[in-house]
Amino acid sequence: MLHVPDASVPSAPATSGRPPLDPDIARAMATRSDIVTTLTEEQIPALRAQAIVPADADLTFDGRFELSRHVTTGPDDNGVPLIVLRPREVSSPPVIYHVHGGGMVVGTATDVLPALAPLAARVGAAIVAVEYRLAPENRYPAAVEDVYAGLEWVAQSAADLGMDPARIIIDGVSAGGGLAAATALLARDRRGPRLIGQMLVCPMLDDRNDSASGYQMAGSGAWDRTANATGWAAYLGDLPREDVPIYASPGRATDLSGLPPTFIDVGSAETFRDEDVAYATRIWAAGGDAELHVWPGGVHGFDALAPDAPLSEDARNARARWLERLLRA
Repeated sequence: MLHVPDASVPSAPATSGRPPLDPDIARAMATRSDIVTTLTEEQIPALRAQAIVPADADLTFDGRFELSRHVTTGPDDNGVPLIVLRPREVSSPPVIYHVHGGGMVVGTATDVLPALAPLAARVGAAIVAVEYRLAPENRYPAAVEDVYAGLEWVAQSAADLGMDPARIIIDGVSAGGGLAAATALLARDRRGPRLIGQMLVCPMLDDRNDSASGYQMAGSGAWDRTANATGWAAYLGDLPREDVPIYASPGRATDLSGLPPTFIDVGSAETFRDEDVAYATRIWAAGGDAELHVWPGGVHGFDALAPDAPLSEDARNARARWLERLLRA
């Protein structure tokens, strides 16, 4: 059984109201039945059972990418599967190394690849997506070490697969954004593969779960602080909270120097807003390069919930423009 901290007892300053939702996002929230607001340990199996595996044609963006599957060895001699999507018309493309979301407890490497493929095609990049082990069956450091093993594989194998090993950008969504940030810290501190950028989309960064935005959005939107407590408890297990390392919870890092150029975006009406803003602020304070977008009226994962909304289009375009500037540098 997971020990989930009580997420209902306020200990943060009171807030007055909540940010208004973008109208298109509000309509999606009112009509969709697949939105996860709260999550308990008992609900994890049912949530996993709802997973839909995309067809290969959707993964390859109707054949624009060549699909291959690989396995590397993880830290416990476990297999770490990887999916490679290489653009057919680009010679030696850069690599977007993608880490999926799911609160550490659900999700697969294929989850958002159909949505990521158009972005990669726009900037002429390949995609490598990693399948890491999920909690609570696999506690920290299983997931981040799997992601790091996958990154080493990309750096070692990219040239043989016709990709550019000198231009790797790590990308992650939600829990995958937190794992991407943690992997960038590992790569920095282990002097491992060099990353030219990290793109963190609504990243899950801080296990302390005590931000003002977390309390403000409790019981509302997508992935509230109760769900967040469940995800972190699954991943950290009995690890004493005073001893949580930065490679588990990168929001605890005090030294964010030496990181690659960073893109962070988040909605104004979501749990992770304040921890994501704080992470960008600490990168700037360390003399680093960070681009931060707080999308007004966006909930967690709003561009997936309402993909046709103008706000979602703006968010996708901002990510593409950042990647284009990064790859021209």
